[in-house]
Amino acid sequence: MKKEKFNFVKMHGTGNDYVYINCFDHFIDAPETLAIEVSDRHKGIGSDGLVLIMPSKTCDVRMRMFNADGSEAQMCGNASRCIGKFAFEHGLVDKKEMTLETKAGVKRLKLITNSDDIVEQVTVDMGEPTLNARDIPVNQTADKVIGYQLEAGGETCAITCVSMGNPHAVIFVDTVDSIDIFKGRAIETHPFFPEKTNVEYIERLSGEHLKMRVWERGSGETQACGTGACAALVAAVLNGVAGRKATVSLLGGDLEIEWRQADNHVYMTGNAVTVFEGCYIQK
Repeated sequence: MKKEKFNFVKMHGTGNDYVYINCFDHFIDAPETLAIEVSDRHKGIGSDGLVLIMPSKTCDVRMRMFNADGSEAQMCGNASRCIGKFAFEHGLVDKKEMTLETKAGVKRLKLITNSDDIVEQVTVDMGEPTLNARDIPVNQTADKVIGYQLEAGGETCAITCVSMGNPHAVIFVDTVDSIDIFKGRAIETHPFFPEKTNVEYIERLSGEHLKMRVWERGSGETQACGTGACAALVAAVLNGVAGRKATVSLLGGDLEIEWRQADNHVYMTGNAVTVFEGCYIQK
């Protein structure tokens, strides 16, 4: 049986790294299985997951994103920025403002390039945050989940829940450096979250600066999470911890997040970096 062979690009946004495949010219038959294979950091390429860059009938480009465990996610902020860079630099889209189709709706990207037209940063209009409990979703009858006392893994923590196209549970702590990040697994898989959840631990450095570590649904701890950083700022505003514009510092670097009052949308700005390109032969 002939093994499948395809080109790929390894990219990261603030350290959140994925394997990207150009599906304008290649069809991936079983992306769930492939995501597990390529994400393996010892036997595969090594990544937080797999992203397919696809044609769209309604937008400039379409994204499908799979976590390292093969599960498909609705949205990834860091991957969105990298798709913008890839699409522009590889000639799939010839403009610096583009639309991206995701399972969480249409996202608008604005590319920031250098003098050589290399994309260095991308601003993503992430849309409005979802705060209604049933829409996040969480198993809760109240309209919103702000400072809710959740018992998980033998401990009780105050969580604020936000969806940015995917669910997030935000927890404020004194210092993120001393937390046991693996306790995020108990929250991720808690029955309170019918579709599981991402977990963000947030330390307030100032009203304009937050520090964050994240346990990503389906991947474990990652260097960064774009939707998580957006959810963190929204939760910080709701809890009176920060203003509507702040720097969120993650293990992989900084993201600039703004929750604008004018349109209620959250905007995220950060880098997009090509690590290397290669050819992969599927096992």
